[in-house]
Amino acid sequence: MSHAQLVASPWDRIRGHWSTPTWLRTMHVMTGVPIALLAGTVLVTLTLFSVFLIWTIVVPLISLVLLFWLLPLLTALQRSRFSAFLNMDIPRIPAPRGARGPVKWLIRTARAGSTWRQIAYHVLSPLISLIGFLAVILAWAACLASAALAIQVWAVGGTWQSAPLMLLTLALFVAGPWLARGVTGLDLMAAEALLGPNVNDLLARRVETLEESRAEVIDAADAERRRIERDLHDGPQQRLVSLAMNLGMARATLTDLPDPAKQMIAQAHEEAKQALKELRDFVRGLHPAVLTDEGLDAALSGLAVRSPFPVRLNVDVPERPTPTVEAVAFFVVSEALTNVAKHARATSAEVMVWRDGDLLRVVISDDGRGGADPERGTGLRGLTQRIRSVDGALYIDSPRGGPTTITAELPCG
Repeated sequence: MSHAQLVASPWDRIRGHWSTPTWLRTMHVMTGVPIALLAGTVLVTLTLFSVFLIWTIVVPLISLVLLFWLLPLLTALQRSRFSAFLNMDIPRIPAPRGARGPVKWLIRTARAGSTWRQIAYHVLSPLISLIGFLAVILAWAACLASAALAIQVWAVGGTWQSAPLMLLTLALFVAGPWLARGVTGLDLMAAEALLGPNVNDLLARRVETLEESRAEVIDAADAERRRIERDLHDGPQQRLVSLAMNLGMARATLTDLPDPAKQMIAQAHEEAKQALKELRDFVRGLHPAVLTDEGLDAALSGLAVRSPFPVRLNVDVPERPTPTVEAVAFFVVSEALTNVAKHARATSAEVMVWRDGDLLRVVISDDGRGGADPERGTGLRGLTQRIRSVDGALYIDSPRGGPTTITAELPCG
């Protein structure tokens, strides 16, 4: 594109002053009055009902619910006006999340700053629209009246007598589009500030998006671990079981072989059994099949049975949480019992798991020597990271000399 094409000519500037956008701005100003009056009437009426009938309690509550329910509709109507006449798309305000039930929805909506910004715009909009409407319509009406009067004076008295009226008509003809542009600019500024999301809304939506993305990644990783567990269980693990059985049968039946051959078969049999044990431990560490099939109680019972010290187990989870939260709870107990076996010198431990509203509480305590510190070992740090991945919290109470209590709170609402 050449430089000459980029620079608008004086005629283009003059013609653009009365182009289609000017008439669209004028239509925007004219349609703003009935919409603004409708919104203002609704707000004032519901407010008056609430104030004068506050003693009834029910009426103000119904008025408040109606106000919060109608507010997004009035905002959408104004937003469509900006889009139709000004080609300006005002972003939607994110709806409050986590509001389950009418009472929670009412409280969250009343506490949201965006609610009161929208109300402020609908209160301010009638003033802007009325002043703009009067200014623009009067300018165009005065322009037409001045032009008609100038024509009459010119027809009767000539050019010189009509010159002042012609200049006034020209001035009003130029001022009309400027007034329309100024009013729409002021209206758009108020709408973008009050009807659209502010920085806090955008940051909150960004945080929610990141949390959803993180949850999806965590769920995908957990699903991948379950898939690997199934593949290993159905493939290599079964082959190792078959290999170990065949070597065991050979070891038991081929007794007439030379001693070196028998020793090699025996050694291969022992190594196959050891490899099978290690593979089973690895598969169990990825994601135990019993956890998916039967839930936390059965999976934790298996951990307690395999523990080298007595473990008292109490699981009270009538409603199963999500698979991801179940997996985190299982690995919290597994890692905690492993740490107790390695470092605590404990003679017993206790594991309690129960559902407390929207929280799954996991408590592991032992009678060991205490002194557990997340900063000094990777095990507890790994627990903390795994729990934080689902927005949970980990609390460790481990004075020197013991006992140690590890509490995990996992959201499962």
